[in-house]
Amino acid sequence: MEEIVLGIDIAKRKFDVALLREGKFKNKAFANTATGFLALRDWLQKHQVEQMHACMEATSRYGEALAFDLLDAGHKVSIVNPAQIKAFGRSQLSRNKTDEADARLIAQFCFHFKPPQWMPPSAEVRELQALVHRLESLQDMRLQEISRLESADITVVPDLQSHIEFLEQRITATRQRIKDHIDNHPDLRRKRELLKSIPGVGEGTLAMVLAYIPVERFGCARQLAAFIGLTPRQRRSGSSVKGRTVLSKTGNARLRKALYMPALTAIRHNPVLKAFYERLLAAGKNGKAAVCAVMRKLTHIIFGVLKNQQPFDPEWKAC
Repeated sequence: MEEIVLGIDIAKRKFDVALLREGKFKNKAFANTATGFLALRDWLQKHQVEQMHACMEATSRYGEALAFDLLDAGHKVSIVNPAQIKAFGRSQLSRNKTDEADARLIAQFCFHFKPPQWMPPSAEVRELQALVHRLESLQDMRLQEISRLESADITVVPDLQSHIEFLEQRITATRQRIKDHIDNHPDLRRKRELLKSIPGVGEGTLAMVLAYIPVERFGCARQLAAFIGLTPRQRRSGSSVKGRTVLSKTGNARLRKALYMPALTAIRHNPVLKAFYERLLAAGKNGKAAVCAVMRKLTHIIFGVLKNQQPFDPEWKAC
């Protein structure tokens, strides 16, 4: 059967596609709107495409609506880490950096590597993601206003203070909406209670975990750690290259950020992670490397608790 691949380069207002069939490309650009999705369907029908494998990079929420539309039309859809496309481009000695060229590169990647099909999150998880994202935005705005307040002219200080108070009210209200949303969905509520059994995991962290960690997609805790970007990357070759080991960071930066403060809290209050941290320091690890290792260990514990549907047990060992 003929394999047809569609590479999609997503932007906020438009998306470029590259249709790869029998080694030949056809390119087109569409508006990133419902009207653009209909135009894409008409274009595919014009080229007699009934089923295909569409592939796009994970780019925040810009491509989500298009991905759902393609799934509804019966196509296979993959959403891949942009770092994979970038590495593939280097291997192909790609020199051009245009939207059209990027769409072709994504199509070639899809054709050669056949990435797995995207499994969309449930409606309640998508709603939780939206609430968590809104909370982050409000918190960022509050920090920006507090920073401005420190050096503001006295004329605008009342306005800044009023805005900060308003943002604090919205933050409190959004946190309550997140709590209520989790309370109203049994699966989310059950997972929250399991996560609360882990010393160091607070309300903010567990909401982020519930929103962005699809545990059911992974067979082992190491796979989840790689998804977040917490696996170590070594830089050693021969006798001349002896770089220090660092985090790969080829994963979800939002989750890495969310796990940093819980790791610090766990070092103080979680006996398992506290002992683990102290062993690393005694073995000569510097503080930053030890904290990163604790973040990875905490990820393993989160995986074990959710995968096994059992509260935290200090004697349990993740894979």
